Amino acid sequence: MGDSPAERSLEEFGYRQELKRSLGLTSLVVYGLVFISPTSPISIFGVVYNLSHGMVPLVYLVGLVAMGFTAYSYLMMARAFPIAGSVYAYAARAIGARAGFLAGWGMLLDYVLMPALVYVLCAIAVQAVFPAVPRALTIVVILGFNTTINLLGIEATARLNAFWLAVSIGFITLFVIAALLALSRGVGGAHFSWAPLLQPAALEPGAIFAALSVATLAFLGFDGIATLVEEARGGAAAVGRATILSLCLATVIFVTMTWLASLFVLGLPRFAPGEPTDAAIYGIAERIGGPWLRLLASWKVLFAGTAAAAASQVATARLLFSMARDGRMPRVLAHVQARRRIPDRAILLVGVVNLAVALLLANQLELLASLVNFGALFGFLMLHVAVIVHYRVRCGSRDWPRHLLVPLAGSVVLAYVLIHMATPARIAGSSWLVLGAGVLLLSRRRRGLSTVPQI
Repeated sequence: MGDSPAERSLEEFGYRQELKRSLGLTSLVVYGLVFISPTSPISIFGVVYNLSHGMVPLVYLVGLVAMGFTAYSYLMMARAFPIAGSVYAYAARAIGARAGFLAGWGMLLDYVLMPALVYVLCAIAVQAVFPAVPRALTIVVILGFNTTINLLGIEATARLNAFWLAVSIGFITLFVIAALLALSRGVGGAHFSWAPLLQPAALEPGAIFAALSVATLAFLGFDGIATLVEEARGGAAAVGRATILSLCLATVIFVTMTWLASLFVLGLPRFAPGEPTDAAIYGIAERIGGPWLRLLASWKVLFAGTAAAAASQVATARLLFSMARDGRMPRVLAHVQARRRIPDRAILLVGVVNLAVALLLANQLELLASLVNFGALFGFLMLHVAVIVHYRVRCGSRDWPRHLLVPLAGSVVLAYVLIHMATPARIAGSSWLVLGAGVLLLSRRRRGLSTVPQI
């Protein structure tokens, strides 16, 4: 059973090419970077700082290792199964329909809550400049804009992604220059130090992995590239390259920005709970460059958040489309709009659900972030299992490093992060999985021996 993209086509799996293939490698990398949002660590800087005892850059370097294993497993499975649906499709094809359903159910917790979380972050950014603006108003306006863009077609989304990425790169450049200038003048006692990267006396693996359970949020998005495999001109090969490239580029930016920001709060044990933690980066930006940089940082988070939420809605809609096409979600969600060739009903449903969740959890930032990460980490675990089952068990591969050691190492790291996740997030995430298992069992009873759950 071959695993090269040249040997495997969509038709082999019983599907027609319905979605429009119009995305090249550059568009996929741009999509991944926009979905990840290179500036996303600044939105959760205060939370990660508190959990890691100030070693924020170290958290993202550890995260690169964890996500690197996962990205490579995505590359392996995209070659074997070039199907929209990402982890859901891989687990279903490699392990079985029930495992695929549970993997997709877990990833839905990530994909459904991710845009909601980003909308809340955007609302916080607006309030940092205009305190009187209700978070709910910001959420409704941005969500309506993004849903409209997604309904215009994948090309419109790709063009907007390129614009948002250019804005992000511009802000990153300004932030780095302003920080270096302020550092050279010793603003606020800032000076070069290795402390943000490593503090041996304060180093606790449990604390680093607890911080990573939140910081994983910044990496999420590279996995969304796999949902576009049926819309990529280069198919699985292009998706694999784009996944690795976007992850590495984003990590360089993460470490650089958080290291520079940390140098202006050296010696601070932790930020105070609530607004001081949620909006920590805005105070640092004002210390670095004055009110203008604080304003720019808040608007940058707003713009980047809008783009990341739109990209997340794209991925969620494709996941729902893939599950519905296989009968694991209501088949009405598998509808493809004829002219623009997009899963329009799935897009609309995602918008409605995101609106409800964002409004409900608008003041629960840390819990919302942890829940998103729980869903993603569970899905990544299922991905690694799928690699082992498909290549080692089914295909009898003797390539131990790629098809056994890499997924095993990735699984161990992810499991350790899950163990150190906040208790409320673990309880809520586990409850979601139990609910999914219940749905699966009810479906089996209704359909006898069928392994295809209808929801």
